[in-house]
Amino acid sequence: MIRAMTFARRSTLLVMTVLALAAPAGAQDGRAVPQSNAEMQLSFAPLVKQTAGAVVNVYAERLVERRSIFDGDPFFEEFFGQRMPNRTEKQSSLGSGVIVGANGIVVTNNHVIEGADDIKVALADGREFASKVILKDDRVDLAVLKIDSDGTFETVPLGDSDAVEVGDLVLAIGNPFGVGQTVTSGIVSALARNQVKAGDFGFFIQTDASINPGNSGGGLINMKGELIGINTAIFSRGGGSNGVGFAIPANLVKVFVASAEGGSTTFDRPFVGATFDAVTSDVAEALGLHRARGALVSKVLPGSPAEKAGLKPGQVVTAVNGIAVEHPDALGYRLATVGIGGEAKLAVSDGGKEEELTIALDRAPESTPRDERLIEGRNPFAGAVVANLSPRLAEELRMPAGSTGVVVTDINRGSPAARIGLRPRDVVIELNGTSVASTEILETLVAENPAIWRVEIERDGQRIRQFFR
Repeated sequence: MIRAMTFARRSTLLVMTVLALAAPAGAQDGRAVPQSNAEMQLSFAPLVKQTAGAVVNVYAERLVERRSIFDGDPFFEEFFGQRMPNRTEKQSSLGSGVIVGANGIVVTNNHVIEGADDIKVALADGREFASKVILKDDRVDLAVLKIDSDGTFETVPLGDSDAVEVGDLVLAIGNPFGVGQTVTSGIVSALARNQVKAGDFGFFIQTDASINPGNSGGGLINMKGELIGINTAIFSRGGGSNGVGFAIPANLVKVFVASAEGGSTTFDRPFVGATFDAVTSDVAEALGLHRARGALVSKVLPGSPAEKAGLKPGQVVTAVNGIAVEHPDALGYRLATVGIGGEAKLAVSDGGKEEELTIALDRAPESTPRDERLIEGRNPFAGAVVANLSPRLAEELRMPAGSTGVVVTDINRGSPAARIGLRPRDVVIELNGTSVASTEILETLVAENPAIWRVEIERDGQRIRQFFR
């Protein structure tokens, strides 16, 4: 009797083991590896029919003025008795977009429509509509368009890009090389990619689904027919797809679209009031971290949300709202997806001790009125537009948090300021030995018209001294 019971237990365990081995890999979360030749013959066609109607072509046209080679040449202007005219020509660019609102709200890349005077949207069924830009931002490379129509349009629902895993099947839909709507398939190759392209946004989904010029702004679709990313960049030496493409995650797209629909004219990211560095292997070892990941706090501004939350230099932010932070760009992305007006819980490592801090997320304040002024007269600064720096203006100019002083925001072409080499984002530190703390002080100093001008400016973190007569 005892032997029979023992044999029964062993049989049960054997059956359970066989069943576990036979279960498709990943079946616990709804994903499964194909188990038969029949399953390998399954088609993406139903998914394409469900989503392709909401992926559009975006045509952007801009007028570009070509300067004459004789423009500004005094000999030719005197010889002909007039200024040589410049030529104007029309340039066109082609990209893709995704309809995410039934009222005609389209998401695309900013670089697709940048500088455009006329934007048209062409649907998969051949219809074309004029459209207008309601929000764009080159830092995150996103733009929201509104189709000029009262009709109702097919849409693709926005999915949860945080639920995406490496190895998930995806489709990329767009208009590569202007040949017409094209669908390619692949998998998610990696997550949280940064240092992909110019700009201060660095958090992308990587895929091996073929993405080519013209695919920009198109959709990266999961197997549920949801938009999980906006295709935006490729790594390529020859201009074609090498199987390394990048998409902006849908969770950032959601916040961006909500900002556009809320009537915002700019896309504001939360102001933290701290600067962060990457955690290298040496830093991780010195701080007692098991892995070289996270965002190392290097500086905290007095009175900032970071200081009020309790962040201190030397601490490492390892997660936001329970989601791991791989690098400083990932931290910025996580806070941006929480949005203005929200709160985020930061997991912080401090000397091997773990703690959780809550930080309030708001817009960067204009704590110092910018008091923007155009400098005029006979002086080296004539033709420069200057303003008082504040956290708000520093963010607009993409300068480091905590920058203070008087900054050059614009330079008139051909002006004395342009001729001496002043540039936007230069910070005026001193003029003739006097500290320049405000635009009012700078304007007073240049009015004195001294014989010699001793100027000290800060450019990209370096101080430059110049002398002029």
